[in-house]
Amino acid sequence: MSKITAIIVEDSRLARVELKELLKNHQKIEVIAEAENVDKAYKLIKEKKPTLIFLDINMPEKNGFDLLEMLDKIPVVVFTTAYDQYAIKSFEYNAFDYLLKPINKDRFAKTITKLLPFLEEKTKEEKTKTLTETSQLFIKEGEKCWMIILKEITLFEIMGNYTRVYFKNEKPLIYKSLNQIEAQLPASFFRVNRQQIINLKEIQKVTPWFNGKLKILLNNAVEVETSRRQALKFRQELGF
Repeated sequence: MSKITAIIVEDSRLARVELKELLKNHQKIEVIAEAENVDKAYKLIKEKKPTLIFLDINMPEKNGFDLLEMLDKIPVVVFTTAYDQYAIKSFEYNAFDYLLKPINKDRFAKTITKLLPFLEEKTKEEKTKTLTETSQLFIKEGEKCWMIILKEITLFEIMGNYTRVYFKNEKPLIYKSLNQIEAQLPASFFRVNRQQIINLKEIQKVTPWFNGKLKILLNNAVEVETSRRQALKFRQELGF
């Protein structure tokens, strides 16, 4: 596996130095840039396209979550913060891990140990061809197994570190991130917000909602709400 490129996004110079010191023990990760605020980080990520970002949450003006909202394609994220109250929210953004400052050396090493095979698998998946509507998928949850066709899936939804897959009357959990899934899906699937991807052919009704958002009723009776950004994209792409 080639070197993993990383950007450190952290307003504290001392915290950036600490992270770089920790990374000296992990030669497969190369820090290619640093940013002390969200706007600078956004420009660097768009320009350099890192595989990984170490991201502080509390920063002046805009926080780490604001940065992720700004990005079209999010690198793998390891949050670094002095506050533990953001832990649950961080995993709504598909964060790989959440490290509390001051960062413990052994805890950091465990994160990197888990991260390397994850990134290797992610790279392999991104190289595989995109699925088609008639692709067959094998889904396993515990002792239950299903062989389904992709077009039978109505909705993918983040549930912590897992993704819930809705098809027919089933909704098993699979250990795969929404970003991994999205990268392989055909155009008949649409990401309506950070947490959900829908099958456009399973839409029953679309209703204009507050603040420029849309509410979408699916054929399985589940309602989803688009983000404002994705509502605009939905209107542009589907002429709604």
